[in-house]
Amino acid sequence: MTGDLPLVVTRADPGGAATVARAQAADFDARHMPLFAAQALPWVPPDPAGFDALLLTSAQAARFGGAGLTALAALPVWAVGEATAAAARVAGMRVAVIGPGDGQGLVDAMAAQGPARLLWLCGRDRSTFGAPGLAITPLAVYAVDAAPPPSGWDALIAAPAVVMAHSARGATRVAELAGDRRKHLTLLAISASVAAAAGDGWAAKAVAARPDDAAMLAEAAALCHKGR
Repeated sequence: MTGDLPLVVTRADPGGAATVARAQAADFDARHMPLFAAQALPWVPPDPAGFDALLLTSAQAARFGGAGLTALAALPVWAVGEATAAAARVAGMRVAVIGPGDGQGLVDAMAAQGPARLLWLCGRDRSTFGAPGLAITPLAVYAVDAAPPPSGWDALIAAPAVVMAHSARGATRVAELAGDRRKHLTLLAISASVAAAAGDGWAAKAVAARPDDAAMLAEAAALCHKGR
């Protein structure tokens, strides 16, 4: 419709494709522009007896964990967000707790009421967090690497658009690729820390009220549908 701005989805698939589908169902002019690609890493599951629970901060861990997850099936899963929990269930894992927010928020909750020895199935590139009394052992089971911008990227960001950033790495890469063109682009970030990673010089910045797709699309409505 007149005045609508494209909504540019940059996260890796399959999450990126899912975001595009949700956005298009909500009547956004969503463009599928993944700037990262996820892949499984080789890994060996440790003895589950050495841990009280599994920590999953991304659905990618369940999607790309592979056969090794079977050896850990007896451990309860503490998951960040509904999407991560859903992917864990599909992989045959037992979800005990779904925490809102980010990994640090879930770890804080675990320190107060949960298990003490955590096996964190994570990506090769990850943030760090912790809490007193918890022993967190990270184990990389997947990697999300930068990929060349898809065909049409340069033409798309040459005009005003709303660009989504689902992670700090994603925000940094979008900023690098946009360069001076960010002055006519609006950055829509999943959290305040992600927005900060994108730096300055944008036409506008917006942050979702909660760190999930639904909140990002709610925020995108006012940004994209300006002419309605």
